[in-house]
Amino acid sequence: MISIRKSVLLYFGLILQAFFSSLVYSDMLNCTFSKVGNAQRRWLRSPAAVSFERFKSTFAKEETEEISNAPFKKILAANRGEIATRISRAATELGSLSAGIYSHEDRFTQHRYKADQAFLLDSTKSPVAAYLDIETIVKICLENNVEAVHPGYGFLSENMKFAAALEKVGITFIGPTVGNLKTFGDKTSAREHAIQNKVPVVPGSADSFATIQDAKIYIENPENKCNYPVIVKAAMGGGGRGIRVVMNEMELEPMFIQASNEALNAFGDGRCFVEKFVESPRHIEVQCLGDGTGDVIHIWDRDCSVQRRHQKVIEIAPAYDLKESTRQAMLDDAVRLLKGVKYRNAGTVEFLVDKHGHHYFMEVNPRVQVEHTVTEEVSGVDIVQSQIKIASGKTLRVLGLTQDKILPPQGFAMQCRVTTEDPSQDFRPDTGTIDVFRMPGGMGIRLDDGPGFPGAKVRDIALLEIHGLSLIFDLDRLLLITIHSW
Repeated sequence: MISIRKSVLLYFGLILQAFFSSLVYSDMLNCTFSKVGNAQRRWLRSPAAVSFERFKSTFAKEETEEISNAPFKKILAANRGEIATRISRAATELGSLSAGIYSHEDRFTQHRYKADQAFLLDSTKSPVAAYLDIETIVKICLENNVEAVHPGYGFLSENMKFAAALEKVGITFIGPTVGNLKTFGDKTSAREHAIQNKVPVVPGSADSFATIQDAKIYIENPENKCNYPVIVKAAMGGGGRGIRVVMNEMELEPMFIQASNEALNAFGDGRCFVEKFVESPRHIEVQCLGDGTGDVIHIWDRDCSVQRRHQKVIEIAPAYDLKESTRQAMLDDAVRLLKGVKYRNAGTVEFLVDKHGHHYFMEVNPRVQVEHTVTEEVSGVDIVQSQIKIASGKTLRVLGLTQDKILPPQGFAMQCRVTTEDPSQDFRPDTGTIDVFRMPGGMGIRLDDGPGFPGAKVRDIALLEIHGLSLIFDLDRLLLITIHSW
């Protein structure tokens, strides 16, 4: 993108132009009308004016060249909040123009103003429905010369119809192929693929259930080794939605209905399947990148075990106090799993690790995740930029991202999510207005900008993320960094 030196020179050039323009204006006030033309001509012939015009011409030429060398001329972030600003930043750093979308309720949020362009979605729809409106988003892209769309996480990030709709009109989807989404967007399909690739899985149903009665029959069959307690999971989606733990038969019906309805509202698909519930597990995930040729690398792992209602609250990279044999087995399984489908772009393979150190495949998140940031901090790999470059046709080898060049994690990084909850309602997610906001900062602190400003209307559980970096894993120090940064 444009260098800092050029930007500073342009800034001072504009100040200089304003200064001389003010002199011209002073001349105009103190001379007759016939002398005004002379004052203007004196400015236009001055060395400062000639130099500045020459600089502006060179600046515009170089900016045009940089955009022409960018992976895409214009990239749209089909999301909101911190991930939308993160995508816009990556696009800008690569020399691309950035575009955003926003609902009527988000018209004052940061992600609208941090993009080069931003477009209003259908204001007749609810805030969530607006961001799920495929037809409107594709129309915005076509009308405004958008070459590529990054879906972020949540919303349409795993939606095959969205990826296919963009592909149909010649717009690049910055994410997995439609085939990858078909395999891993459906958790039952992903589970089947894991079994085929000899990746260990938790005992559970091979497909989603049409009725609650079908689920009950499956659980009661001893051959399935899936007796209570079990966990009901939505076949589609993620982010902790559509998941319920069922401790006994009495809880099955209400929990199944809750999980199904929640998934239907969030992802438009209410199908659910059942797995044996692993008590007190650790939740470990492996970050991967693939280029669609069959080449896949891992960028180490993260521990996401601290959760509330199956929603990750604290993420640490790399996973601490984990047996190296278990870690290596998960890394190998993750890469093998994705190589089997010639996976393209960023993806995360998630595992449960029981108290005996045995790991079990959970799912593949075929998208960038909220917690990608901690992996970036300890690996030095810019995951979002890598996604954009891979989508433009670059291979991992061309990008220099071969497994032997991925260094071991440099220290530890922790991400903390500040949540909005109502303690009087069993700490359920709540809405409200931010009255006071102080930007965190200091050594080892990273803030990916979200709705963090006084007056912001907060309605979602994840407000922002803070990262503390430590060369050795010291939870007290990482927490101290987080607390003091506020």
